[in-house]
Amino acid sequence: MINFNIAQWRAWAPGLESADDWHAWCQAPVLLPESEAAPDVSFLPAIQRRRLSRLARMAFSVGWPLAEGLQDLPLVFISRHGETPRTLDILSDLAHEQPLSPTQFSLSVHNAVIGLWSILRNETSEMTALAAAGDGLEHGLLEAAALLQEGAPAVLLVITEEQPPAAYTSWIHDVPFPYALGLLLTPGDEWQLELTTGTVQATQTQWPHALNLLRALLTDQGACQHAWKNRVWNWQRKP
Repeated sequence: MINFNIAQWRAWAPGLESADDWHAWCQAPVLLPESEAAPDVSFLPAIQRRRLSRLARMAFSVGWPLAEGLQDLPLVFISRHGETPRTLDILSDLAHEQPLSPTQFSLSVHNAVIGLWSILRNETSEMTALAAAGDGLEHGLLEAAALLQEGAPAVLLVITEEQPPAAYTSWIHDVPFPYALGLLLTPGDEWQLELTTGTVQATQTQWPHALNLLRALLTDQGACQHAWKNRVWNWQRKP
């Protein structure tokens, strides 16, 4: 069992930008219409913004405000699928025997976001990029908890998924719409996360667990559970 506090949170999805937007959505969650909208990252210089995909913009939009004023802040970045639009473009170029863009390739790898974060924030603390399966959020939380245990006063956790291109719809079923969630974690016992094991079915819900956790956070639920393969994760909030 691990203990931690969620000191602050930020989230983004098309049409859901403010805390009030997310409070309303969490009370009555609905599927969002397809949108090409991208979050505002005007806090970055234009020449730097142009390098960022929407996935990276989502990560920066939720993470940057949480990191404001904090130095030596470790980062745990989680995405199950990563830069699917970029990788499809690269595969398409290969299929058509076109030359590959070194920039596209360098920005398509899974740790590109944390590399850009390190450069743009001049941040040299520990950073981890995870590509776990259905319980990536929990594995990211374990990584963050280890950093807190080692003495970090806070850890930034960011989980984000991009809407996959149509070519991937037969294989990717767990991204209802593009979203990003940032959590600023600190030592404490406000929340507990416990892992149990057993033969269970994957949790059948309409929403990714990151969004279900946000719903629990914003609707004052005392607990939530997430099952994946033989792992059952129990989240408990201290009364």
